[in-house]
Parts: sequence; structure tokens; C-alpha cells
Amino acid sequence: MRFLHTMIRVKDLDAALTFFCQDLGLIEIRRQEFPEGKFTLVFLSTHEGAPEIELTYNWDQSEPYSIGRFFGHMAFEVENIYETCQRLMDRGITINRPPRDGYMAFIKSPDQVSIELLQKGPALAKQEPWLSMPNTGTW
Repeated sequence: MRFLHTMIRVKDLDAALTFFCQDLGLIEIRRQEFPEGKFTLVFLSTHEGAPEIELTYNWDQSEPYSIGRFFGHMAFEVENIYETCQRLMDRGITINRPPRDGYMAFIKSPDQVSIELLQKGPALAKQEPWLSMPNTGTW
């Protein structure tokens, strides 16, 4: 397993970029725009290949995020998403968002911190029981 990123939501993307890039010295690694979902993702790091901060900018957010709501999740890359989720389930951990797509799942820590699990490389072929497994709780 490899630590990938921590996601935080930002109300003002320009102010956040000034703080993280100009003030702290991080660099923008990549940016993704999602017009259909009305949000932008900007990934920052100290250098290419290092763990990242994912800034999530929701275009329609007018109010500041409340404490606890601005923090999104931590992300880890795993060798096999299905084997990892099965091992976690066998240990009594709820898979809040099953890897129906063969690529992404979410679990929560005992303190309710959202943790994203991402398949290393391309998505695995979709398969049961994951394909038809519903979400549980929030993620």
C-alpha cells in the first residue's frame, strides 16, 4: 500500500493556491476540471511522485465549510482492490463504497475519517460480489 493524497475542500481556489504554492512552496502537479459536476481538482506536492494534497473546489460553494466538513479523505493505492477490501471485511471493517468499478472503494477509520482505496494501475474487471454491493453509510 502506498499513501497517495489527502483531500481538502476549499471555498476560494485562488486564495488556497496562493497559500499552498506561493507561501508554502508546493507545486501544482495536475488539475482536472469537471464541468458536469461543477468542481475542480488541483493536486499539489513538493515534487512529482511524492504524496499530494488534493484541493477540491466546488464551483457553487458560497459559504465557508464548517470545521470537519472541509477535510475530505486520505487516499492509498493498493495492489488489488478486491483482495484488499475482502481482507478488510474479514477483519470486520465496513466497505462504505464498494469497488463496483474495480478501481475505487471507501472505508472509515474508527474515528470516522474517510479513507479512499485506489487500484494501482488500470481498473480491474468488474466482478461480484462487489458489482452489486450497495453503499453503506456515508463515505
